[in-house]
Amino acid sequence: MTPDTLARLQAARAAGTPVALLTRLSDGAQRLFPEDAVPEALAEAARAALEADRAGPTASGDESWFVQPHNPPLRLVVVGAVHVAQHLAPLGAAMGFAVTVVDPRRAFATGERFPGVSLVHEWPDEALDALRPDARTAVVTLTHDPKLDDPALETALRSPCFYIGALGSKRTHAKRVERLREAGLGDDAIARIAAPVGLDIGAVTAPEIALSVIAQVVARRRGR
Repeated sequence: MTPDTLARLQAARAAGTPVALLTRLSDGAQRLFPEDAVPEALAEAARAALEADRAGPTASGDESWFVQPHNPPLRLVVVGAVHVAQHLAPLGAAMGFAVTVVDPRRAFATGERFPGVSLVHEWPDEALDALRPDARTAVVTLTHDPKLDDPALETALRSPCFYIGALGSKRTHAKRVERLREAGLGDDAIARIAAPVGLDIGAVTAPEIALSVIAQVVARRRGR
């Protein structure tokens, strides 16, 4: 790898920009997608590798290449250190997400209840402003408290995060929608919220609800 390619790769990773490193197998020549111009067949393979988070060989004309995606980390931001969150956090970690639990209520957001999980005790809007959700981030609100959930949702809806879910019944969500409209959010933005959160698997218990949520997050990430 040339110093220039290495410097550009490190800069992209520091900025959280997804890039693919393309290596020609015949001579080791490298390109960085999408910064460098490449044939469309190679660009398509790079886009697919970034989408699937999977490295592998590909062909472009008579040349053989190896495509290695460099994506920002997957992140799951959970607002509310509640019982469901205790089950959702390890499931998210098992799916490859860096999990952060946000709750200003320090009695709930403790290391004992969430071992090995990053905990943020700021108010959710302030926490999300600092976390800067990107296209590799999922945000789930679980508190049932509009003072905590609504500011988090407003911030998430103004970000490019790929998934936004909110716990609550249809009646609860209808009231939430009205509040978000009053806050200036349009119907198209509000429609991004998965509510009631999770796939409809008949979940009742906290572990079942957590399972339905992470399943929906994975489905959204995979385009299902």
